[in-house]
Amino acid sequence: MSRIINLGMNHETAPVSLRECLASDPSNSGKALDAMKEVSSIKECIFISTCNRVEAFAVADDPRYSAVAILKIMCELGGRSNEELSSSIYSNEDGDAIRHLFRVASSLDSMMVGEPQILGQVKQAYALAVEKKTSGVILNRLMHRAFRVAKRVRTETGVSESAVSVSYAAVELARKIFHVLEGKKVLLIGAGEMAELAARHLSTHGISEIIVANRTLSRAMHLAEVFGGRAVSFNEIETSLVEADIVVASTGSPEPIITYETVKGCLRKRRSRPLFFIDIAVPRDVDPRINKLQNVYVYDIDDLKGVVEHNITQRKQESIKAERIVQEEVEKFQKWLETLSVVPTIVDLRKKAEAILEHEFKKSSGALASMSDSQREAMFVMARSICDKLINDPVVFLKRTISRSSSTGYLDLTRKLFKLDGDEDDLH
Repeated sequence: MSRIINLGMNHETAPVSLRECLASDPSNSGKALDAMKEVSSIKECIFISTCNRVEAFAVADDPRYSAVAILKIMCELGGRSNEELSSSIYSNEDGDAIRHLFRVASSLDSMMVGEPQILGQVKQAYALAVEKKTSGVILNRLMHRAFRVAKRVRTETGVSESAVSVSYAAVELARKIFHVLEGKKVLLIGAGEMAELAARHLSTHGISEIIVANRTLSRAMHLAEVFGGRAVSFNEIETSLVEADIVVASTGSPEPIITYETVKGCLRKRRSRPLFFIDIAVPRDVDPRINKLQNVYVYDIDDLKGVVEHNITQRKQESIKAERIVQEEVEKFQKWLETLSVVPTIVDLRKKAEAILEHEFKKSSGALASMSDSQREAMFVMARSICDKLINDPVVFLKRTISRSSSTGYLDLTRKLFKLDGDEDDLH
């Protein structure tokens, strides 16, 4: 019987330097699915890649062989050795894998518990799997169940109400650094969703000016207009660093946008004013060596963990409710999985009953010739009803025993009693 397996690493098991090696190339998810599809023991698969996690879920005939193959694929995509990656990888099977996916989709496993972005990212991963036809009967149902669990957690608990995004955490960090943000100038590098969220939070704290730099100037102009700021081109970043107090970087660049040399070159013009970088991009936008420069401070996405520690107590009670919902849904899904083992026998039993019915009616066609069409139809309906009633008790019994350790024995006995593995001669 196929098993559900999961291999992954997240913000708790791997540092940003390791996570970014797999997240740097947006096409890695597609490459991972293509590679997993070639593994003979993997029947279905999904690959989730975000700034804080890399997850592979698969339905496999041979869990151990498949797990080794998936780890090898991750190593190849990230350009890291097995030794470098394996210590940061966790693995789950069956119920534990199901539970882990439900917790991920519900944002219970996120750095910022309750943040809404992860559900959208999981949906995108599923859409890619559907597009590449790597998701089948089991993962299709599992993913839709995960979306249902996320909705229940969001509507039945207060976890999302006290949630903070990475962008919000970045602003909270800026407030801790400066105590008050009034009169400060902020340079946003990148004009995507995370930058927009950061700008939204910053604009409520009295920032004097927001400067937006983006590769696409029109996008920077749009975001700057929304928040009453001004747009600059990427070529003007160095000039903007001279006047900024806080730099929030969140681009999708595969390599640092802010280099050590660039920042060092503008320090004299700043006249010793402190400069804070909050790098919420993965891979990192800011060269970590910049932290060694005088009056310059760099915080990356891992540093944001401390910003949300104060929320842990608040969310604890709501998380308990959410975990209960997750467990309920895990048990429901496992019961459905168990029914898969009994489905082939039930289908074969119904097919045999239908075949016998058809065969006996053909044999009796001469005797039934004197009947009208409506009489023959009534006779056929009655015979089919008798067949259904005769096999109903065995079907109900098999469904009730699927969770017992003896279920396999009952299935074998049913197939022997009804000769479900015989041939057409058994109809005579």
